[in-house]
Parts: sequence; C-alpha cells; structure tokens
Amino acid sequence: MDHRQQRVALNDGHSMPVLGFGTAVPEKVPVSEALVATKLAIDAGFRHIDSAYLYEVEEEVGLAIRSKIADGTVKREDIFYTTKLWPTFSRPELVQHSLEMSLNKLQLDYVDLFLIHFPMPLQPGDQIIPRDENGKLLFETVDLCDTWEAMEKCKEAGLAKSIGVSNFNRRQLEMILNKPGLKYKPVCNQVECHPYLNQSKMLDFCKSKDIVLVAYCTLGSSRDSRWVDQSSPVLLNDPVLGALAKKYNQSPALIALRYQLQRGVVVLAQSFIERKMKENVQVFGFQLSLEDMKVIDGLNRKLRYLGAEFLADHPDYPFSDEY
Repeated sequence: MDHRQQRVALNDGHSMPVLGFGTAVPEKVPVSEALVATKLAIDAGFRHIDSAYLYEVEEEVGLAIRSKIADGTVKREDIFYTTKLWPTFSRPELVQHSLEMSLNKLQLDYVDLFLIHFPMPLQPGDQIIPRDENGKLLFETVDLCDTWEAMEKCKEAGLAKSIGVSNFNRRQLEMILNKPGLKYKPVCNQVECHPYLNQSKMLDFCKSKDIVLVAYCTLGSSRDSRWVDQSSPVLLNDPVLGALAKKYNQSPALIALRYQLQRGVVVLAQSFIERKMKENVQVFGFQLSLEDMKVIDGLNRKLRYLGAEFLADHPDYPFSDEY
C-alpha cells in the first residue's frame, strides 16, 4: 500500500495521514531552511505538514507547498496542513483573525486542521510570551469553551476543515466535550508522546471518545536548548530500541515511529535532513511483534522532553500528563 494513502478517519468525516512532517525549525538553523526542508519532505512522500503560528515559518512552508503544487508533484487536496492558535489569541474575537493571518502567510484558502496550541490563554499583544516587569507570565482570563466556539465558527466558515486541541489533559478535554451546545468535538489531541512518555491512559481516553492522539517529540527531541533539558537521556540511544533495530534491520527512529503507528497514534517526524526524511517514510515497510510492542511499553518513564519552563507557573502545567 502506498504510505501516502495511509490515513485515519476523524470524527467529523475527514481523514488525516498517519505520518506527518513537523516544521518547527531546529535551534541555530535559519528559518529559510523550512522552505527547503518542506519541499524535500513532500518529495520524500510526506503529505501531512504540521506547523504553527509559534514556529514563524508559515510563509516558507506555504511557499514550499505552493511550489510543489505548481510543479505537479501534488494537488492541494493531497496535502493535509495543520496550524495552531497561539494562546495570545485565545479571546474569541481574535481566533478567526489568527487563522486568517496564517492563511495570508501561507497564501492558502483553508487549513485542514486548526488546533488550540496550549490550554493557557495569555494576554494579547505583540509579545509571543508576554511577561510583566518581574518576568511573570501574563495570563488572560478566557473560558476555553468560548475559544472553542470561535474555533467551531472557523470550521463553519470553511477556513479550517477540522478543529482540535493540543497539550490538553483529560479534564480540559472533558470540559470541551461536555460543553452545552457543542457542535463539533475536537478531532484530535496533539501531545508529546514517545516510548519514554507513552501516554497510555490519554490514548485510551481519546480512543474512547473517538479522538485521535497525534504525537510530537516522537523521536525524543532535537535537543533544542531553548526547550529541552540537556541532561535528559537521548531516546534513540536507548539499548532496547537499539537491539530491536538490529533485530528488524531498521533504525532506532523507525522502531520508535512504528511503535506509535501500531498503537493507533498519528506520528509527527521532525528532521530537516533529507536522508532521515526518506528513512522515516519507510516506517510502513515492517511490523513489530506483539511481544516487542510490550517490550517498548516497558520503557515508559513519564519523561517529558518539552520542558516549557516558561509555562511552569500555570496551575495546570504540565497540561498533557496522563491524567
């Protein structure tokens, strides 16, 4: 089966490719590389492109997508593009404006998926991470149910095919699901998820509600010092993954990605290196045994790579822990 056609059904009738390409630019890499990398990813076979206002690369990513449409590699409907609502736009009256800004940068008519990036409204303004004079985060009092209603309006306006959330815990998901007058459930919850943080309870909960779990940091992390504790263990150096890589004649990265796919998790693989992009799309070429899946389950240590210390004084942080 052509991996580009491997998709998972969403609860609103649309579908999402189970393998995605993450466009957050690694530390010390120029933003212009997002243009080159996204073109290479599409050439390698990726059809699910994940981005966000925060990444500040949507002009480059949009140009890459449009150039690949122009040269006949893909059609717009072949590409599944995700963007995210940054917390400074959580006020209901700012939600559609945020999406329209992304669409303007992308020069696209719609996105396939629009997510609430974090469940922690911040004060609107020019700062991505607004702080007071003492360095404390400036939170905003916004009911996320009101934010969600504005997300629903973006879907109804045709600006986003599907809507979902990211970094939500169970309580926050239930708040949306139990909202009076709910029109559309979140189609997904995008969270950090890998063998060291396998999110098994969150996965079970999402499956019970027909919500897809989308995993980021699937290969551990890019070791970006802006977000990641440099003393944390390197996932892909884990001896268990190494032994399984030898057993299956695959890389440790492919073992980690395959593990997620077999659990029913959509995976985002982030690498700006062409060789690794081409390697990552080979994840559909083999299958892990049930016994080896259980072995990888045993690696879970609830280790979070994306530290996001800048959010640490929020009462709900970390947002997407098991429960």
